[in-house]
Amino acid sequence: MSVSSHAKPQSPMLGDGAYNVVKKSATIVLPALATLYFALAQLWNFPEPEKVVASITALNTFLGVLVQVSKKSYYASNAPYVGEIKVEDSDDGSRKVFSLVVNGDPEDLETMDSATFKVNSDTGSNPIIKP
Repeated sequence: MSVSSHAKPQSPMLGDGAYNVVKKSATIVLPALATLYFALAQLWNFPEPEKVVASITALNTFLGVLVQVSKKSYYASNAPYVGEIKVEDSDDGSRKVFSLVVNGDPEDLETMDSATFKVNSDTGSNPIIKP
C-alpha cells in the first residue's frame, strides 16, 4: 500500500468533545436559557431582561459561528476520511485507474460499519460533492 501524497494533514479546529459541547450549547442550552430568563423576568420582575437576553444571544451567535468554522475545518482536514480513492488516467490514456489508499491498516476496514473516502482525481474533472 502506498502512503497518501498529502504532506502534513490539517487537524480540525475543535476536537469531538469540545465541538459537541459548543454545538449543544449553541443549539439547545443557550436558546432555552434565554427563553427561560425572559419568561420568568416577565412573571417575577427579574432585572433587565432585555440586556440579559441580548447578552445570551450575542454569546450564542458567537458560538454558532465557532461551530460553523470548526465544521468547515473538520471537512478540510483528513479527519473524516479513512483514506482516499485516487483517480488517474492509465499510462496509455485509454481508461481511468482507481486506487484505494487507506490511512492505517487496511484490515481495520473489516470491523467498520461504514467508511468515508476522499476522492483525489488527477484527470481534470472531479465530481466531488462537498458536505
